[in-house]
Amino acid sequence: MMLPGVGLWLILAIACCVHVVRTNQSMYWLLIILAIPWLGSLVYALVIILPSLGQGPTARRLGQSARETLDPTREYRQAQQACEQSGTVHNRMRLAKAAAALGRHDEAEHLYGLAATGIHAEDPALLLGRAQALVELNRPDEALVLLQKLGEDGGRTPPSELALGRALEGLGRVSEADEAYEWAAGRMPGLEAVGRYAAFLARQGRAAEARDMLSEMDRRIAGANPQFRREGRHWRDLAAKAVAGG
Repeated sequence: MMLPGVGLWLILAIACCVHVVRTNQSMYWLLIILAIPWLGSLVYALVIILPSLGQGPTARRLGQSARETLDPTREYRQAQQACEQSGTVHNRMRLAKAAAALGRHDEAEHLYGLAATGIHAEDPALLLGRAQALVELNRPDEALVLLQKLGEDGGRTPPSELALGRALEGLGRVSEADEAYEWAAGRMPGLEAVGRYAAFLARQGRAAEARDMLSEMDRRIAGANPQFRREGRHWRDLAAKAVAGG
């Protein structure tokens, strides 16, 4: 005789498998569910099914965060499929963002370049995305050209100033980089700009200032929600490594 608990897990596993197929989820979910029915079904229900039922922004953010942790290439695969079906500027930009998030900066730079043609050649989002990819590829001179163009067109934003600071630092223009970093750190949401500025200060031998910024980051992280804390710790660790001379 089948134990009641086992029967419930079997029913849940079957229901999850059906949901995978009907909603066109990644087929690897079937392998997870069938390999470990009770755990696989529970994880699938928490990551895929429950967030889809919640309408609030908190539920959606938690679901997205869980999906990104368990399936980091999901957005890239979906964006790639959309781009293959229709190579629009929007789809290329989406795929470029997904590629950059996975550290595929060569691909991101290429896609942003393909998208920035014709009437979209001066699109600020495309220029910034490509410039950010060029900075990651250690091509600051090419990035600077795009970022200066953005500035001429009145596109000065915290993300563009942060990219500008990184490009100028890469070119050895330290005082200009300092100004751009400071401007971005005081205006950009989250802790990326603060963390990168603290790391810059440490690299310039201004360790005391960098440590003060680390303390401020610790204070902000301690009072933040879990999602912000996870992201914040990443940038805090980046700055701490620079302060330690790593």
